[in-house]
Amino acid sequence: MSYQYRFQRILTLKEKEKNEVHEMYKGSIVKFEQAAEKLYKFLKKKEDLESYQAQKLQSGFSVQDIRHHQQFITNIEKSITYYQDLVIQARNRMNWYEEKLVDMNVEVKKYEKMKVKDFSRFLQERKKDESKQLDEVSVAQYLNRGIR
Repeated sequence: MSYQYRFQRILTLKEKEKNEVHEMYKGSIVKFEQAAEKLYKFLKKKEDLESYQAQKLQSGFSVQDIRHHQQFITNIEKSITYYQDLVIQARNRMNWYEEKLVDMNVEVKKYEKMKVKDFSRFLQERKKDESKQLDEVSVAQYLNRGIR
């Protein structure tokens, strides 16, 4: 008689769901990192441009160049705002998947714990049955010796 866990299909399904959520979580981390990296690049570009503009203002800068740089900075600020929103969305998505992954881990652990307890119960029943069979064999041997 071999051990068969009655909730094995459910456990397998829950593990599969957990792995899928884990993959989604990893994907959300990658998207978050990409958005954050782009945001950083635009922030760095704006900072460099502003320091360049401040340096040029001290040495002399034409009005046309000032307007051009100001327009460029405004466009960069629009991009920064866009990527800040993107980073916030990506972070929220990443946090949501993280919470879902934690929930899935807890659920899988519950089924695994139930499996361990069920297997332990199975072993106890098996041991009890073996002990009962040994007692019956011992009684039968004793009776066979007593009859002779």
